[in-house]
Amino acid sequence: EEPQKKKFLLKLSCGNYTEFEPGRMRFHEEDFSLEILNTSRGDGQLYEYSVSKGQEEEVWQIQLEVFEPVADPSIRILHRELSNGSCSLALRCSSERGDEVSYSWESRENGSRGICSGSGGFLNLSYSLRAAGFACVCTARNPVSSRDAAFHSSQCGSEQ
Repeated sequence: EEPQKKKFLLKLSCGNYTEFEPGRMRFHEEDFSLEILNTSRGDGQLYEYSVSKGQEEEVWQIQLEVFEPVADPSIRILHRELSNGSCSLALRCSSERGDEVSYSWESRENGSRGICSGSGGFLNLSYSLRAAGFACVCTARNPVSSRDAAFHSSQCGSEQ
């Protein structure tokens, strides 16, 4: 059976440390943290931190996950229906980049009374064209970033 191998990033002994990939990592002596510079997807792996004290060794394992931040989302009108002074819409919010992206909808103005509330990339709206102007805001988020886009009620008649 082949022996398991470990690759060391940093070794600290008697107050002196050696970085095995200088310029790629930064060790912070004040809190013993290790910063990975210019993180890439390949950095998402299992890391091990160990401290030797005489005959004992304490070991912690840390799984690092690397996420691409979300790009600015865009809102598309999938379906539009105008009748009797009201507007019915099916909207889709999407972001072209990002890992594990989730979507939510909300209003940032009082006039919509919860009409914009929702989760997921799709929102169905129906409102009177006489209603005060309001905006439905879609938020695309993942564990490392969050971006917004807004749909204004006045866009019902536009071809956007």
